[in-house]
Amino acid sequence: MGLSCGLIGLPNVGKTTVFNALVGGEATVAKYPFSTVETNIGISTIPDPRLSVLARIFRSKKMTPSTLEVRDIAGLVPGASQGEGLGNQFLAQIREVEALVHVVRCFEHADVAHVLGGVDPLRDIALVESELLLADLATLERRRDRLMKRKRAGESAADKELTSLEKVEECLHQGIWLAHHPLSADEQRLVTDCHLLSSKPVLYVANVSETGNDQMSPFVQDVVDYSIKKGAKAIVLQGDLEAQLTQLPETERLEFFKELGLHASGLQRLVVAAYELLGLITFFTASEEEARAWTVRKGTRAHEAAGKIHSDMQRGFIRAEVFSYEHLVQCGTPAMVREKGYFRLEGRDYLVQDGDILYFRFHV
Repeated sequence: MGLSCGLIGLPNVGKTTVFNALVGGEATVAKYPFSTVETNIGISTIPDPRLSVLARIFRSKKMTPSTLEVRDIAGLVPGASQGEGLGNQFLAQIREVEALVHVVRCFEHADVAHVLGGVDPLRDIALVESELLLADLATLERRRDRLMKRKRAGESAADKELTSLEKVEECLHQGIWLAHHPLSADEQRLVTDCHLLSSKPVLYVANVSETGNDQMSPFVQDVVDYSIKKGAKAIVLQGDLEAQLTQLPETERLEFFKELGLHASGLQRLVVAAYELLGLITFFTASEEEARAWTVRKGTRAHEAAGKIHSDMQRGFIRAEVFSYEHLVQCGTPAMVREKGYFRLEGRDYLVQDGDILYFRFHV
């Protein structure tokens, strides 16, 4: 499974527009609050120029990139943590994704009403995050009730978990976003077991106007400064423009980005930031039949990476044959990689590196 992220934010901040930019979809964009009622789900390929190079070297018949699942989640309003508006749906959808892409409105538009009356990114971020923190506190309160029952029944383990719960609860009361805060092993276990919303890493997207004249506005700077303070990441995106460009052929799109002085599309920049945020890397398999990219977390061992392809490969793992993308490009052919001594045999506990080209030997 590829990376899964949820687009969150207030109504009318441009989530659906950003969704269209990311997945090349045509979801309806309305001008009024609650225009997104049902969650839109799209699958987008993750652009990686290394894949086309591999396909050329191996003369592959097809290329299969990694994918990004994007969910355009219903807009949040005050009281969402108590089920107001579409709050319950909003919170349930967040629990299903790995990362949050928080779209923040940084543009003025007379025809698109702001649900709170005017553009104020820091106010908007605070409102969304406070609702998620309140929902987490409610989750911990329910957990506390169950732990107290276990404690009264004489379970010694309940005391230890209650101590962790109190420390996590204090963080939430201080407005600390747990994903970007150091936790002990016991605290992390509790956070994971409770599926706390604030345990999701956040990428902030400052959504600016189609012209891009507001890319250096105080609104954008506020979002960037806030993300730095939080230990998170932020990118600036021209949502309307990117959505329109998805309708062009790829060659025309690339040319247009060059004319604008952009080195990468919004999707590429978002994926790079999300990979860093989640600690993800890409390895490749390549042959005449197919060149394919696979996404795994840093620290993934060779036999686990084999299981990404097929469970039989992991179960019957013998060894991995490995060389790097850089050495392949340097040498020109797999045969020259072997001749230069860059080809390696690795065991099950080898830590897969970004850009590795892997072949798995297995027996079942």
